[in-house]
Amino acid sequence: MSDIYYVEDDKMISRTVKDFLGQRGYRVSVFPTISGAKEALKGMRPAIVLVDWNMPDGNGNQLVQWIRSRWKELPVIFLTVRGDSCDIVSGFENGADDYVVKPFELDVLLSRIKALLRRTGDVSKQYLSCGPISLDVKKMSVHHGAEEISLSPSEYQLLLYLLQNKGMTVTRRALLEEIWDSSGNYVNDNTLTVAMKRLREKLHQPVCLKTVRSVGYRMEEPE
Repeated sequence: MSDIYYVEDDKMISRTVKDFLGQRGYRVSVFPTISGAKEALKGMRPAIVLVDWNMPDGNGNQLVQWIRSRWKELPVIFLTVRGDSCDIVSGFENGADDYVVKPFELDVLLSRIKALLRRTGDVSKQYLSCGPISLDVKKMSVHHGAEEISLSPSEYQLLLYLLQNKGMTVTRRALLEEIWDSSGNYVNDNTLTVAMKRLREKLHQPVCLKTVRSVGYRMEEPE
């Protein structure tokens, strides 16, 4: 099931779209403000984002530019009233992948979503994050906020595995077997301790990387 984030403050329209797409196999989360959408995007990336042009706390294009500065391949479709069509073309040229003019037929919106996902694929698993830490699987790049962090191959694999299992406690044994002992070679347990210490130092001691005493580690969004 593909996740869709829908940024729309009109409750009637958002409910109609959510119900329609939900019946066709999509999981839709609605955000009535740009700020709410930003907070959600920091924690998880959907397969596609639908953005209304006029929002109570800003312009939809502001959100799209914010998305593009972080996740360039994340698909975005603008939904707008006809009077905003000139502005929407400008926004389309500067970041959005497509736009649909209100009022629109739900089947038309669905076909645009399907076409865009066929073209881009589901990039939601390309971007992993926890707190200020973000990892781009495709580019194999890691950032702490806007700062790019250089990691060794084992440090990168360690962070990747923990992020892929975010919210779950990963045992030390599982990490040793997954990252260092996949070929059946013995690795000293101290190898993981040293790698974790260096990883934490490079990531500025992130609070989202927790130690579960005598068990392992867990990536968890800070409260």
